[in-house]
Amino acid sequence: MLSVGDSAPDFSVPIAGGEVYNDIDSFTLGEALGDGPIVLAFIPAAFTSGCTTEMCTFRDSMHRFEGLDAQVYGVSVDLAPALNIFIQQENLNFPMLSDWRHEVIHDYGVVLPDFYGLIEVAKRSIFVLDSTGTVTYRWVEGEGKTDFGAAIDAVYDAVAETVSA
Repeated sequence: MLSVGDSAPDFSVPIAGGEVYNDIDSFTLGEALGDGPIVLAFIPAAFTSGCTTEMCTFRDSMHRFEGLDAQVYGVSVDLAPALNIFIQQENLNFPMLSDWRHEVIHDYGVVLPDFYGLIEVAKRSIFVLDSTGTVTYRWVEGEGKTDFGAAIDAVYDAVAETVSA
């Protein structure tokens, strides 16, 4: 698993922006670096109660991150068309990345191998990367209480520190 101070592995995945059929492009982390901090919020599965709560907490807090020029991305192993529907349904104001091949969750060390005893998904986790791709903050479910509001506050603080560094 990545730790603070590690270089984040580069990856390319489909990005869902909210339009069901027309809004699926490719996202490459290395191309997004340099434009400010990046927040990667991994969730096990779209449409589930905990994941919906977490993504909606980010949605409701986006004004804080926009003020710091931070880019926020949800990350899930769901397919991009499903993520587009999730974005629309929950009125999310940030894109979702589709790690449908499960490569990113392995590279970042956040694999939950038996979600409901059935499938491999991402552990609920959050990484903040500075503009060079260095991990400046990491939280993984199970390493403390799951309190989305507190997690957002900690992520915001990490982003703010990254910007001021």
